[in-house]
Amino acid sequence: MSEWPEKWFDLPLAVIDVETTGFDAETDRIIEMGIIRFEKGEVKETYGQLINPGCEVPEEVTKITGIKPEDLEDKPAFAEVAHEVHKRLQGVGIVAYNLSFDRGFVRAELERCGLDWPESAPTLDPLIFARQFFKNSPRKNLGAICKKLGIELEEAHRATHDATVTGHVLYAFADKLPERLQDLIVLQAQWEQAQASEMSHWRGNFSLGSTSSEQVIGLGPAYVYGDEADPLRALYMSVPEAPERTPNS
Repeated sequence: MSEWPEKWFDLPLAVIDVETTGFDAETDRIIEMGIIRFEKGEVKETYGQLINPGCEVPEEVTKITGIKPEDLEDKPAFAEVAHEVHKRLQGVGIVAYNLSFDRGFVRAELERCGLDWPESAPTLDPLIFARQFFKNSPRKNLGAICKKLGIELEEAHRATHDATVTGHVLYAFADKLPERLQDLIVLQAQWEQAQASEMSHWRGNFSLGSTSSEQVIGLGPAYVYGDEADPLRALYMSVPEAPERTPNS
């Protein structure tokens, strides 16, 4: 990682968040994109764009995000903003809360436009750190962690707001994380692997035939775990927090 700063705090970051029509990056589409550039803990640039997905926006998505189909009718398709998004992801570390979800959608949208996700960029996921530092907390979604850290989340489930607070969450963990970027990347990978193993073990204890799982199987395993392990959790765990919005991620 010789082209990147030695210390992760010195790395300029693009914190991303997307709102989407669903959970499948191959069949669903982005309806809002937020990219917040942080440098040394401070917001330097804010980019937010509503996007016409060219497909139906489910009612459930509107309930969570507040984004209505009519809000998107005159907005650009992703292809019209793809080069701008791509440009803002160059030469920076990339951060997202539950990174695999946002990265999957942005990568798929870029590839449809003949552009590549910046594979060499260092990537950080504050959700992994939140799971580690708040192991006993029943909920580790972005809103819950913001409350624990005293970070105000003005408009949950809107892209620029979620991206902004995600950046602040990451920096709030700074004193608990290694200073060197390479050390942090290695530690993050170790924690992610351990957490995946733990959740896999947990899920194995809730089979379809298990009486104890009958009340929750429709909500996905991570609903019980109280975490952000999969997209189904993201939907159901976010609904109770919706009233706290002031009418992305």
